[in-house]
Amino acid sequence: SAGVGVSPGRGPPGVLHIPSLSSPPAVRRCSAPPQPVIAAKEPFPVELKAGKKYAWCACGHSKSQPFCDGTHKKAAPGISPLRFTPEEGGTAWLCGCKRTRSPPYCDGTHKEEAVQGAQLSP
Repeated sequence: SAGVGVSPGRGPPGVLHIPSLSSPPAVRRCSAPPQPVIAAKEPFPVELKAGKKYAWCACGHSKSQPFCDGTHKKAAPGISPLRFTPEEGGTAWLCGCKRTRSPPYCDGTHKEEAVQGAQLSP
């Protein structure tokens, strides 16, 4: 088996022998997980119906904000919508900046300078 080890007859006794590589080792690039774009700098007030299934856009690219239109499949393949079914109906404020810590609902994160100073996606 090729590998690092003690090889008799290849230099002084007890010296590690590292076999030469016929090709360079594969390089693994570590990339950060995909980040959503800011769709809006304020939440979206929406009327939700109890028991109805919704898909909240988590990538920020949907043209049907705050709901998913499938754009993430090409624009942000590492991000999926958040599917939810509210137990109660009524007006809800759904996050538009995509930075909330309680998705899909707004938690006020859009008020932070990082969001307010950011450029909106086209």
